[in-house]
Amino acid sequence: MPTVSRGRVGRPAASDRRTLIATAAAEFEAGRRIEMSALADRLGLSRTTLYRWFGTREELIGTILAGGGEGIVRAARKRSRGGGARALLATFDAVNREVASNAPLRTYLAQEAESALQVLTRSDGIVQPRMVAVIKDVIDDEVEAGRFHPPMPTSTLAYAVVRLAEAFLYNDASGTVRGDVKRLREVEAALLGITPAKT
Repeated sequence: MPTVSRGRVGRPAASDRRTLIATAAAEFEAGRRIEMSALADRLGLSRTTLYRWFGTREELIGTILAGGGEGIVRAARKRSRGGGARALLATFDAVNREVASNAPLRTYLAQEAESALQVLTRSDGIVQPRMVAVIKDVIDDEVEAGRFHPPMPTSTLAYAVVRLAEAFLYNDASGTVRGDVKRLREVEAALLGITPAKT
């Protein structure tokens, strides 16, 4: 349950950081533009507090996208049967397809184009490093189980998987979702050292 504090009459009780993220995520999922001032007012937060938690609007959005992306990866791995390179390929392919078809993400890119691409793909941002980390965890699990022998350090392989996905899924020129999942699967299969089964 979120922590609350008593405010003046007519003002909502102040929310915690987790509630802010959940509320902003719901706005994002509904395809609505996230507005920092509106969120602060709605949750009974001062703007000073909101910007102390998240220095910029982009940082808040990046936190939402990274959390969602991590959830997609973990759920995709659970659905992918077996182990080894083929299970990893199935996982990555499922993630790519879900990202490419994600309506809120498409709306965000359509509305904010250049800024959205920066949030999604900056190496010094929030989304890309967290996606690399969760992909590395998935690969490391297979390595530790003895089911996969990576052709390179797992940190490098995870980075390559994420950067390839960015290149094949997002259109830098227009700030839209390209969604070239079929060719992306072929390249990821080669990276993992296997020949993918035809789909």
